[in-house]
Amino acid sequence: MGGWVSENGQFEIPSCCAQTVHSTVIPWVFTAWCRAHTRAGLPMKKLTGMLCHRNEFSSSSGHCLALSRLANAVTPLWRLPYQEQLGFGFPPLLFLLIQGFAFPSFLPQPIINGYRNKSTFSVNRGPDGNPKTVGLYVGTGRGQNIVCVKANHVENIPSKHKQVAQCYEEFICQSPLDPCILFHEGGHWRELVVRTSRCGHTMAIITFHPQQLGQEELAAQKALLKEFFTRGPGAVCALTSLYFQESTMTRCSHEQSPYQLLYGAPHISEELLGLRFHISPDAFFQVNTAGAELLYQAVGELCQAAGDTVLLDICCGTGTIGLSLAHRVSKVIGVEVVEKAIEDAEWNAAFNGISNCEFHSGKAEAVLPQLLASWEDARPLVAVVNPSRAGLHYRVVRAIRNCSAIRRLLYISCKPEGEAMRNFLELCCPPDPRKKLAGEPFAPVMAIPFDMFPHTVHCELVLLFTR
Repeated sequence: MGGWVSENGQFEIPSCCAQTVHSTVIPWVFTAWCRAHTRAGLPMKKLTGMLCHRNEFSSSSGHCLALSRLANAVTPLWRLPYQEQLGFGFPPLLFLLIQGFAFPSFLPQPIINGYRNKSTFSVNRGPDGNPKTVGLYVGTGRGQNIVCVKANHVENIPSKHKQVAQCYEEFICQSPLDPCILFHEGGHWRELVVRTSRCGHTMAIITFHPQQLGQEELAAQKALLKEFFTRGPGAVCALTSLYFQESTMTRCSHEQSPYQLLYGAPHISEELLGLRFHISPDAFFQVNTAGAELLYQAVGELCQAAGDTVLLDICCGTGTIGLSLAHRVSKVIGVEVVEKAIEDAEWNAAFNGISNCEFHSGKAEAVLPQLLASWEDARPLVAVVNPSRAGLHYRVVRAIRNCSAIRRLLYISCKPEGEAMRNFLELCCPPDPRKKLAGEPFAPVMAIPFDMFPHTVHCELVLLFTR
């Protein structure tokens, strides 16, 4: 079942899948999918291990072994030609091949190397003993063999990200302050996030644990950091935005600990499907921009939105999905928990001259039930959800399920075998008064796997549910 991209590069649904086919959801099918980890009788872990020979780099040194281990861990399929990677596939998806369920082949990506527009680098001891190595982790806590390895040989990270990471390592190696490995042991320098765009913008976000430093000492460190990346050796990175975040937790949002702009523009800009988007430091944006264009084209086709349709964009981030489809519908309603992302979405709508969108800031489980409980609009309502790996909150699922106006639902998942499975079951199970699921159940119609992460065994899955 091929032919997903036409000669002009546009997404097209093959004629064999053009008609909607309903099927009954059987819980064991999803359970089997969740538990499936085999292909041709071989466990997935064993099969990937067969591809990950540790002697890839022609040296017996521990450093080269660590480089090989990192490449194998992050991009286990990187040795295979790309067409063979697609054939390797994602075995659990085979269990969605139930009667009447259209399941086409993987949609390949136009860019397979250096496609990530966002990378996160840690700081820890490297294989050479350098306690300020900036890279990615290899090993396990249980095995007490964790090391931080430079990402120089990782295929999916672009060279610009690697350059910024190398410069950050050079800076902290010159600093008298220690890295912060374990909070209770002290130290300051923590992770680095690099975001880039096809517009040539580069944003660096540096996380720093203040410990007991005073404001003057913190100001001095920020000044040194700015000097290094604007006038010192780090100027080669040509950063367009440099952020600093004081964080005393593993992960901090802007609301918990504000991002402090040390240099440059507060956003980076990206172009996607003819639109321009502002992206804040913590705003969600698909990590593969070229792949996102194909993904959103597919979503647009599967929505089957007419001119009077209202599109409900849940977990909308910077508004990319809703804004890219705004010209097809009468109205777009976006919901997003990250306040800065909503500010970006509103700016994006105004900049692109789109006036039929409204965005709501807050947790979807708080905003959506109120929004749908009083829904009286007679126009067709289509919902698109693009949650994190944690899936949708049960109150969101309940609100969607109990809103009879929603007849068509698109669920985008980067980890469909994880918590999203619970969402699928709740959307499709018979009415359950105990869970307050009173609405008519949805039925799965089509699942489209997108290879958004070449060289890995992960994919982005778009599931179409109707009722």
